[in-house]
Amino acid sequence: MRVVIQRVSEAAVTINQKIEGKIALGLVVLLGIEESDGPEDIEWLCNKIVNLRIFPDDKGQMNKSILQAGGDILLISQFTLHASTKKGNRPSYIKAAKPNIAIPLYETFIETLQHQLGKPIYTGIFGADMKVALVNDGPVTISIDSKNRE
Repeated sequence: MRVVIQRVSEAAVTINQKIEGKIALGLVVLLGIEESDGPEDIEWLCNKIVNLRIFPDDKGQMNKSILQAGGDILLISQFTLHASTKKGNRPSYIKAAKPNIAIPLYETFIETLQHQLGKPIYTGIFGADMKVALVNDGPVTISIDSKNRE
C-alpha cells in the first residue's frame, strides 16, 4: 500500500458536483492498493498515519499527531499511486489491485483508520471520478509505502 499524506487547513472531495466529504484542519490521505497488500499493511499504515507527528505544538515545532491536534481525515482511493513510468511515457497501472481485491481492502482500511482515530473519517467513493480541493498547510506532504518501511 502506498499513501500520500498532506497536512491541510481545509479540503473537500466533490463527485458529480456534490460534496461527498469536507474537512477543516487535518489530513488528506491518498491511498493506492496493490494485489499483494493485506491486513498487516493496513494495520501498520493506519497506525503510522494517526501517530505521525506533523502538526505544530505551542512552539511551532512539528510534534503533534492528528490525534493530539484533533483534526479530521479525508481518505481518497487513488490507483495511480502505483503507476510505473519505467518504460515510455504512458504510465502502466499493472501493480494496482483490481476492484475485486482493492474494494474490500479499502473498506477495511476505512474501518481500521476510524477505529485508530477514534472518530469517523471522510471519504470519496471508490472508483468514482473525484475532484479533490485542498489547501496544503506548510506545505507538508509525506509519502509512505508499506512495502518499504523506512
